[in-house]
Amino acid sequence: MTTLNLPVADVAAARDWYAQVLGIDAYFQQPDAENPAYAEFRIGPQQDELGLIDARYTAQGLADRPAGATIYWHVDDVTVAVEELVALGATAHDPVVVRGDEGFVTASVVDPFGNVLGLMHSPHYLQQQAGSGADLAV
Repeated sequence: MTTLNLPVADVAAARDWYAQVLGIDAYFQQPDAENPAYAEFRIGPQQDELGLIDARYTAQGLADRPAGATIYWHVDDVTVAVEELVALGATAHDPVVVRGDEGFVTASVVDPFGNVLGLMHSPHYLQQQAGSGADLAV
């Protein structure tokens, strides 16, 4: 993955919500911070890009229900992450599910802008990060 773009109706509101969720500010905004049509964050140990784009500039526009591919974000505790996101205005989507005996746990929420956010505790991700020497940012 290089960049994940989420279509939103209000980029400034989405930017502010994601800044609160991620604990960082957007590093790039276009055309400017006052009236952004696009805002971007760099997240995680690989500094992947999360972009928030005004839905008017996308081919699909806004869906009338939660839609799109589910990208899973690694978190230490899926249940706590769901609770925190719901407290910030997200809506529970898929319940917390333990996937087998190896420690994989998943769930999803819908952000206040209609995008599905997957949450996962992944021993594989942790193992890969430990082997890469990258600092974990979870």
